[in-house]
Amino acid sequence: MPRPFRFGVNLLNSAPAEEWRAKCRRAEELGYDVILVPDHLGWVAPFPALVAAAGATERPRLGTFVLNAGFWNPALLAREVATTDALTGGRLELGLGTGYVQAEHDTAGLPYGSPRERVDHLERTVTEVERLLGSADHQPRPAQPRVPLLVGGNGDRMLRLTAERADIAAFTAGRVVAGSTTGRMTPLTPEELDERVARYREFAAGRAEPAELNLLVQMVAFTDDPEAALRPLLDRQPQLAVEQALALPIVLVGSLKEIVARVRAQRERYGFSYLTVLEPYMEDFAAVIEELRGE
Repeated sequence: MPRPFRFGVNLLNSAPAEEWRAKCRRAEELGYDVILVPDHLGWVAPFPALVAAAGATERPRLGTFVLNAGFWNPALLAREVATTDALTGGRLELGLGTGYVQAEHDTAGLPYGSPRERVDHLERTVTEVERLLGSADHQPRPAQPRVPLLVGGNGDRMLRLTAERADIAAFTAGRVVAGSTTGRMTPLTPEELDERVARYREFAAGRAEPAELNLLVQMVAFTDDPEAALRPLLDRQPQLAVEQALALPIVLVGSLKEIVARVRAQRERYGFSYLTVLEPYMEDFAAVIEELRGE
């Protein structure tokens, strides 16, 4: 039996206090299960934003999607996680990744490192944060016995780490363009994502409990003119034909009925029961949530 759907929205834009609270309340009203924030310079700071979201809402879980591990010292991160979990009443979900935007590290004066070094640091961070929060001597204390861990990534080492340590496996369905320092990405085809999910499942074969699988959706559009709706994506990804773009797992374009069917089909094909959409699509995607609630 498939895992029930869960839906999150990644809030990208900072706002004055009351506007931020209103945006979080709106996400709750629309039926989102998780309110998330990213970890990029120039965007909202994750932990204070989540504490404010908790004060404005009652039901949704609250998560980082995802922290750039290269920005964080594990001991300081453990303090932030414990404090935020306590202040949000045990609603925190900790999302972690290696970071993929070199320009942000350069701006912050932090080393970027090779892919191997970034994965090494992430693995040390996961290990140390879990050790610290699992110690009865650590102060402050989180509200939850274990803060759920989401790890996002695509490479084999990341998928192995996710399979071994994470409660939630997040797939971006994209890869960074070689040589890009700004994090420019190219999307994975459905077949490429099939291969990555299959590889993850190989690594996860020995798990006692299966992880929840997450997909970050990059576009949602209700339309009877898909080509026009896809034009901004096609301009950024000129190698794609319209049919190829429509088939991308990260793209949900068409009628409400077509998109709902697509979401169900992707859960069947890949196992994605937890979908995250970006803030600009929060209102539109709520119609999909309404159709799929309880499934």
